[in-house]
Amino acid sequence: MDSKYGGYMGRVLKIDLTSKEITDYPWTDRDRELYLGGKIMAAKILYDNLGPEVEPLSNENMIVISTGPFTGTGAPSSSRFNISSISPLTGFITSSNCGGGFGLFLKKAGYDALIIAGKSDKRIYIEIMDDNITFNDADSLWGKTTGETQEILGGNRGKLVIGPAGENLVKYAGIFSDERAAGRGGIGAVMGYKNLKGIVVNGTKKPGSKNPELSKEINKKWIMKIKANPLTGVQLPKYGTAGLITLMQSRKMLATRNFKAGQYKDFEMISGETLAEKYLIRNKGCITCPIQCGRQVEINGKKVKGPELETLGLLGPNIENNNLEAILKWNYELDELGMDTISTAGSISFAMELNEKGLWDNGLEFGKIDNLSEIFQDIAYGRGIGKFLAEGTKFLSEKFGGSEFAIHSKGMELSAYEPRAAVGQGLGYAVSNRGGCHLNAGYMVLFEGLGLAINPYTTKGKAELNVLTQNLMEAISASGNCLFTLYAMIPGMLVRKPNSRITRLANRLLTSKMIEMSLNLINKSREGGLPINIPLIPHIKSLKITTGMKMDFGRLRIIGERGYNLERMFNIKRGLVPEKDSLPKRLTHELQDPGDDRTRVPLDELKKKYYRARGWNENGVPEEKTLKRIGLLGIIK
Repeated sequence: MDSKYGGYMGRVLKIDLTSKEITDYPWTDRDRELYLGGKIMAAKILYDNLGPEVEPLSNENMIVISTGPFTGTGAPSSSRFNISSISPLTGFITSSNCGGGFGLFLKKAGYDALIIAGKSDKRIYIEIMDDNITFNDADSLWGKTTGETQEILGGNRGKLVIGPAGENLVKYAGIFSDERAAGRGGIGAVMGYKNLKGIVVNGTKKPGSKNPELSKEINKKWIMKIKANPLTGVQLPKYGTAGLITLMQSRKMLATRNFKAGQYKDFEMISGETLAEKYLIRNKGCITCPIQCGRQVEINGKKVKGPELETLGLLGPNIENNNLEAILKWNYELDELGMDTISTAGSISFAMELNEKGLWDNGLEFGKIDNLSEIFQDIAYGRGIGKFLAEGTKFLSEKFGGSEFAIHSKGMELSAYEPRAAVGQGLGYAVSNRGGCHLNAGYMVLFEGLGLAINPYTTKGKAELNVLTQNLMEAISASGNCLFTLYAMIPGMLVRKPNSRITRLANRLLTSKMIEMSLNLINKSREGGLPINIPLIPHIKSLKITTGMKMDFGRLRIIGERGYNLERMFNIKRGLVPEKDSLPKRLTHELQDPGDDRTRVPLDELKKKYYRARGWNENGVPEEKTLKRIGLLGIIK
């Protein structure tokens, strides 16, 4: 099972919780060349093993925990690992990327991935030390928070745990490593269903580059590029993702009052600047990361991780709350309970509007925050209205009504970017494989106002650019690298001088007919096409040196395209149809600005262009020639 490539340990371990059988899962160097690692590797494993009849909360569902070739090698921002499964929130594939230390320790134990199958008849946690794997009683850990559990498990080793929300099958429960969350899609509930409280791992091995000295040299230059870029070297270190609040407000992208508006009058009170001025203790970040975008704050005398942009936006303006101290406290409480802050906040804001419109008498009101800590507990333990909120926005809309303002896609609540002021982001939300995710959506807001400032309302170039960014982000994620490093592909000069002639020209070109044609040629290039290195994407050269694989822009791009289509085919197998590539009518039919006809997401038009740009038919199914071009024809059925 050894690999000839650097960056890999050469083993994938499958653990059956029902039989307690432990086996090596076959994964070849050809598989590594095709799928690289991380979420793409996980998608292939899930596709090969799970039929359309498998329910998310069932013995048959699997959890795949996978690393990439960068993980543990010292590459910048590479302490990442992925967790994939069938989502209990959406019924489709879900993947969640995490920056805790678990992936590094998994590599030290000698494994590139773990596959968790079956269901234990008792509450357990798994302990892995190199080749020694034990199943330990977890009765004493059941009911403990994520922080308490990790403290009890102790030691300098990788820890992966769920909290009470996962134990009680909250549909958006997450899995936690250190203070970092694999938050989206409800994988924590899958783990809870399997009676698995946690996994701890350590080992004596060390992943390495194929050419350690050259990797060190390349990575040093890469770090310098990250630090020199105004997005990754200034904005993110200074204010973290919270620093985007002010910019989103100015661009009308800040989700407010259950996405009824894109601006909030008290935005400054919950901004990254206010967080830095009044509450920040110090910057914090993942291991090996030069960006250090995390925030450390103090809650009840304890130094803990501060909230990201999504938490600030969705538990701030989107519920009409300007109390930053409350958000800091809630962020910590939700992490300890083991819940995704995005889906929690989205479900609550929808419930507030249901109550306001007389559709569900639940006591929740916009601007009323005194009972929310109690509500979070009720969700985690399935009490009172919490047992309904625990099912998510889609469930609530089917039970109580209000589908036109139920803010989700495929059952997953949207993140904090209001897409009527960034229609490319709206398209991404709708076609994203895992649902309303800003990252799987291709993060088009980076071009539509948060890095560059292309026309946020036009449909020109949006589908084609979206395809490219999605494919690149898939590949970068699969490598084990943080997606924030891709911010630096936007030349710093364009960010520093937004009103310069060159920047304005770049913004116009990105929504031109010429760029549509150029991107279509790039997006539909074949294996081995575009054998070029792009200095603005240092991942390419570093991957080549680290692994020893043939690697260039074309190969990296097509790996991402292969992964995106693989997840799409998995979802189609599970019943995905074009009608589910959707957004609520609030975003597609209601104007954000009643005086401006552009301020809605023209989704039907964008979807048609996107399907064509992807090489899919009118039903959103990859065409045979597309599958052949990306090397999936005959591999998937």
